[in-house]
Amino acid sequence: MKTFLNSVLYVAAAALVASCASAPEPPGTVTIKILAFNDLHGNLQPPRLSIAAPGPAGTTVAVPAGGAAYMSSAIQSLKAQNPHTAVVSAGDMIGASPLVSALFLDEPTIEVVNAIRIDFNAVGNHEFDKGSQELLRMQTGGCEKYTLRQPCLLNKSFPGANFGYLAANVFKADGGTLFPATGIKEFTGPGYRIKVGFIGMTLRGTPGVVTPAGVAGLRFADEAATANALIPQLKAQGADAIVVVVHEGGMTTGGYNDKSCPGLAGDIVPILDKLDAGIDVVVSGHTHRSYICDYSTVNPGKPFLLTSAGQYGTLLTDIALTIDVRNKRVVGKSANNVIVQSEGFMNAAGVAVAITPLYPSFQKDAVVEKIIGLYAAAAEPLAQRVVGSLSASIVRATLPSLESPLGNLVADSQLAATRASERGGAQIAFMNPGGVRADLLVPSSGGPITYSQLFRVQPFGNSLVVKSMTGGQIKALLEQQFKNVATPRVLFCSAGFSYSYDLKRAAGSRVSEIRLAGVAISPTAPYRVAMNSFLASGGDGFSAFAEARDALGGELDVDALESYLKSKPGLPPPATDRITRL
Repeated sequence: MKTFLNSVLYVAAAALVASCASAPEPPGTVTIKILAFNDLHGNLQPPRLSIAAPGPAGTTVAVPAGGAAYMSSAIQSLKAQNPHTAVVSAGDMIGASPLVSALFLDEPTIEVVNAIRIDFNAVGNHEFDKGSQELLRMQTGGCEKYTLRQPCLLNKSFPGANFGYLAANVFKADGGTLFPATGIKEFTGPGYRIKVGFIGMTLRGTPGVVTPAGVAGLRFADEAATANALIPQLKAQGADAIVVVVHEGGMTTGGYNDKSCPGLAGDIVPILDKLDAGIDVVVSGHTHRSYICDYSTVNPGKPFLLTSAGQYGTLLTDIALTIDVRNKRVVGKSANNVIVQSEGFMNAAGVAVAITPLYPSFQKDAVVEKIIGLYAAAAEPLAQRVVGSLSASIVRATLPSLESPLGNLVADSQLAATRASERGGAQIAFMNPGGVRADLLVPSSGGPITYSQLFRVQPFGNSLVVKSMTGGQIKALLEQQFKNVATPRVLFCSAGFSYSYDLKRAAGSRVSEIRLAGVAISPTAPYRVAMNSFLASGGDGFSAFAEARDALGGELDVDALESYLKSKPGLPPPATDRITRL
């Protein structure tokens, strides 16, 4: 018996030795891929945008780009090249969306991104456009109504996101975060296990650029301090690389894939300078710019790779992290911005933007295209409805005075919608520049305007509000436009109201000659002022609106614009003589 047992033990030991000898040694390094996009804004259909890319012999070519079905195909193609791939979004996936998504409360975008199969989305400021409860519904699903629009119009069992929202710096009253602060994705292979930790955040200044009611009860913390505090936690969980996905950004003077980081500027820079050097990559957004930067060339003590993929799904950032398996550390990092080349189109100038063989083309993902098609078909009758006509295009671009033809038109429409006593008795209307999102374009000889065009101009679903303000409060409001002289935020105002400003004067005394119907306003007299619900609660930092009293609610802003155009067929561009820069 003893001999037999010894024989069994010998055979078992020999088998164990043989097994260990044949087990593959872990490779010296492994490459982890991260695919990133940002500021999709519900652009499910191709947005008719192009990327200026290098062409032959030093030329530049316009490459048609964007469209979620093409983006999905590009992501799957890139994922197929490396099984160790994570996909992340740096915020503003929803909000300020085209009609096909916005008409259905951005449920189509969530369903499409579910089909694309991403891992994490860091919240952006536009995720809060309809309030935190509606944003939570985007994650958890269901048909609870939190907005003026009816949810689940098409999908009666909206599932919510199958990817994780991250909100490390968004705190509730109880001290917890609105969504998880971090996420980890694990990659395994023969003899190794690699973990990549993700920290997701929005810009600290989110409350200043969304409807205050939408972020009521929430606190937005410093981005760098939040990320730095989470590094030990991720390390304790075994993270071998750390990626910050933040909805804040900058801009460079280079092209979409320029690796030299020329002229990097913007609000992301002071955040980077405060981040712990233990962070490997910062995926950014918000500015709708595209760039790839080795930040150590800007600040040698901060060896981050900084990326941004522009806007609307026109680009994907393909990030490669080379990780030393034995020492569990990142030994190399690189990135490329890949154009999501889609279908050709005719641009606003009547010039064809064609597919080019110089850059890869992608086929439509059939599953994603089917989802988009269902919602597009449901939206089509409303989208193509003619709502008015113009004698010429009206654009949102600002003049030297910072007045905008289209901004003035929107303000005029809001005054017209609220002028009647039963609708508020408005005498003046103001419109925020960030709320005017697209031009109203017609042929040179004039032509019709459709509802979908109006919706692109005003996609937020804000309602109109009329409040009482004294002349003194109006003066204080106008002074608030110039808190930052370098980047003033000038409101568009309705016809009959005018004023002058001089940026050389001291703060608080820059605005003068404020008139209504040619008569100077009285500091003590009350005036009824129309605005959208975003401004009414102090949006964009205009606290003077929030301090106004005797509020009366009204219709949706886009409905007011539709009514105005219907009442004025062949409308010409409005005069731009309301604001004078001295």
